[in-house]
Amino acid sequence: MKNKFRFLCMGILCLLAVSPASQAQNNITFRTEVPTQTINRNIYGHFAEHLGNCIYGGFYVGDTSRIPNIRGVRKDIIAALKALNIPNLRWPGGCFADTYHWKDGIGPKEKRPTIVNTWWGGVTENNSFGTHDFLDMCEELGTEPYLAGNVGSGTVQELADWVQYVNFSGKSPMSDLRQQNGRQQPWKVRYWGVGNEAWGCGGNMRPEYYADIYRKYATFMSGNLFKIASGANSSDYNWTEVLMKNIPLHMLDGIALHHYSVIEWDKKSDAVDFSEEQYFQTMRSACFMDTLIRRHSAIMDKYDPKKKVALVVDEWGGWYNVEAGTNPGFLFQQNTMRDAMIAGVTLNIFNNHADRVRMANLAQTVNVLQAVILTKGAQLILTPTYHVMEMYKVHQDATLIPVDIQSNRYTYKNEQLTAVTASASKDKTGATHISLVNIDASKTQEITVQTNAAYKAVSGRILSAAKLQDHNSFTQPDKIKPVAFNGAVLKNNKLTVKLPPFSVVVLELK
Repeated sequence: MKNKFRFLCMGILCLLAVSPASQAQNNITFRTEVPTQTINRNIYGHFAEHLGNCIYGGFYVGDTSRIPNIRGVRKDIIAALKALNIPNLRWPGGCFADTYHWKDGIGPKEKRPTIVNTWWGGVTENNSFGTHDFLDMCEELGTEPYLAGNVGSGTVQELADWVQYVNFSGKSPMSDLRQQNGRQQPWKVRYWGVGNEAWGCGGNMRPEYYADIYRKYATFMSGNLFKIASGANSSDYNWTEVLMKNIPLHMLDGIALHHYSVIEWDKKSDAVDFSEEQYFQTMRSACFMDTLIRRHSAIMDKYDPKKKVALVVDEWGGWYNVEAGTNPGFLFQQNTMRDAMIAGVTLNIFNNHADRVRMANLAQTVNVLQAVILTKGAQLILTPTYHVMEMYKVHQDATLIPVDIQSNRYTYKNEQLTAVTASASKDKTGATHISLVNIDASKTQEITVQTNAAYKAVSGRILSAAKLQDHNSFTQPDKIKPVAFNGAVLKNNKLTVKLPPFSVVVLELK
């Protein structure tokens, strides 16, 4: 009888959770009593792989192109990314990294060998965009390069030589070669990935084997480097356990994590013509990022209680079917308000786990997966994801304000998700920013924010649309963009916000 009574009570509680009365309460409280934590700007990093039209036809059009460029890189892309304050850019992959031999991409372009990109479309790669091109582009962008080393098909010597080529200022065979190729001073690249997806396209390794391989490679990578191990595929917690157990902390600065908001790998939805059920399933996968970070972090805490090692989520984003008529290996997909929801929710999760998540990379920057920029010839459009990242850039290097959230549920059929997510921070000028996301497909959420501070003014912007499937196109490039938000009222240290369905709002309090 006790068990029956307990199950009955649980059922009643579940019913209460979705009753009309409960749908009126969304409460957020700023917690100012906890130790301060900085939101590392590198959480807002990006990813550029030799995949489809990300590099060629995206970033790089060549210096003879009629499209305005700087040494072959599109000026409009440079301007757009500068406006995001992108902190780092990962290159050249991805799976491509473990087939890339960096010496193929240096020296006179007409003498560079070609290879076949076996991972992405079977196209010929002519290596006209190589180390100098990428690192010079990063200087133009004012961003930190993050190089992914070839462990899968490369050698220890090859990666050690690359480090010396780009970083060494004295006289050596590799620095002499760099100077012969026109670059006198080194670029001083700090962030290095030791392989990519070693559990899969990087070699199909066991974690025990990769841990030993990592130790070997890291030993011969000299200099003041931030070395990042190839980490787990989503919920493979054993991978993290084995690496943390077997790699000494003094050899490890970061451990990667890859997770995509995908419904099913063999049954992905259309990027635009999706149903609410597919939207709900995608958001369920996106929200799972919080569980992943908590569980991987708990494992890391056992071996690294001082949190020296960063959790680096260097591939994340939505993954759908490619657009009709495009090369299936190019992974070109449109970007809708669903993607804006993924971005807003995920970045809130990263911000709130800033003690362990100190770097992340959206996949990918241009024309691939959840891109922030799409191009078509000389045309360029900014996606809803771009606008979310631009709105959220106020959190970069700001002091996290932890928040307690009591949220209504977004219910679809018999399943539920948290409707409202949030993160908050205070910047160096003293201004407070709070980012709010309502993923509910149909209901406005009224939110009460208890700030515990004497703010005098509130302002903000909103990203929203009429339909979840709405997107920017080359005929309507500005259909979705941030506008001023007037749905927030500040009174007696309490903020009341009306957040429309599937919308993102960033508020500034002063």
